[in-house]
Amino acid sequence: MSDIERSLLPHFLSASFRRLAWSNLLAQSAEQLSLAAVPIVAVLLLQAGPGEIGLLASIQSLPFLLLAMPLGLLADRTSRTRLMALAESLRAVALLLLLALLVTGHVSIAALAIIGFVAAVGTVAFSVAAPSLVPALVQVEGLAQANGRLELARSAAFAAGPALAGALIAWTGASAAFVLSGMLSVSAVLCLRGISEPARAPMPERHPLLELQDGAKWVWQSDLLRPIVFCSIAWNISWFMLQAAYVPYAIHDLGLDAGGVGVTLACYGVGMIVGALLAPRVVRALPFGQAILLGPYFSVLAAVTMAMTLFWPQGWLAALSYFFFGAGPIIWTITSTTLRQMVTPRAMIGRVTSINIVVSTGARPLGAALGGVLGVSFPVSVSLWCVVLGFGLQAIIISASKVRTLKRLPEPLPD
Repeated sequence: MSDIERSLLPHFLSASFRRLAWSNLLAQSAEQLSLAAVPIVAVLLLQAGPGEIGLLASIQSLPFLLLAMPLGLLADRTSRTRLMALAESLRAVALLLLLALLVTGHVSIAALAIIGFVAAVGTVAFSVAAPSLVPALVQVEGLAQANGRLELARSAAFAAGPALAGALIAWTGASAAFVLSGMLSVSAVLCLRGISEPARAPMPERHPLLELQDGAKWVWQSDLLRPIVFCSIAWNISWFMLQAAYVPYAIHDLGLDAGGVGVTLACYGVGMIVGALLAPRVVRALPFGQAILLGPYFSVLAAVTMAMTLFWPQGWLAALSYFFFGAGPIIWTITSTTLRQMVTPRAMIGRVTSINIVVSTGARPLGAALGGVLGVSFPVSVSLWCVVLGFGLQAIIISASKVRTLKRLPEPLPD
């Protein structure tokens, strides 16, 4: 351990940061368990096809488009821990309602979509508030390590959630998956209690639209943040096109059962864990801009690997594709989040983060809907090759930007 890392240790492992990290792990686990369970339930119990799965993914993604900016504005003005706790509590209530529908036999595609929309509010709140809170709990020199720790926790959730969802549904039925998800969500709320969130100077009263305009202007005028946003848009459209097609494709064409689908999806999380563990070494070994490029390039490799299942319909090849999708992009998430925190004024991080969420993950409904339309109208091969083209576009966007030329992180902006 270097002298710098040793000096950062007390701040990096403070009680408040540990509580945030544990809460993040539990909330992400609740999300991934329920997200993996919903399409499996839809296919096995309701005989849903690509169109219905695409509709579910679209509606469950809408909170990112509709609520990220209001929640980002709240994150800059109110307690971030309270915001996350309230939103996560809403997710727990939604999961309890879904459980009741399953037990009484009243579950439907419409119910899955509506409850999924409500449950996703918790994810949006964590996505906006947690990155905004980290710079207040960790010294500037420790941001990359702290972001890596949070992403490692998220990676563990991505690894365990899908496999656990598939196993629970196969062994005990759908109810157990949603019971466990709700328990994890409640535990996430409890972990947020006791976080010592530093006091912030009150912000002057301004119209919310003006504050959001400031954040959008900051992103648009930045030669570093703007291409990251456009790259994220292309990535999310392509990713959700794949998600709309994959579960029906895996069950009907690759011959996988619920457990097998869960295992292949879990390889995404395994890849994320490997990528998160390797990220510090990668960042030290490469110029910072080159480290950021790894995620988009690995995504192209992963998409091509998935397309190869059209010629060799093997479950292990789909699992390898998801592993690549996890391993490279997690390094992108860690490095791009750290870059955004360094080049954004502290008082504006919530809004800038929310804008990034709106224009990138807000593209998810478009990708899911497009994937559903392609799945209904064309053979699955068309969907998979369109996914390859989409990931190729996001790699081109970031390769042509100023981000590629960064040798190291820029100096942080003053508070």
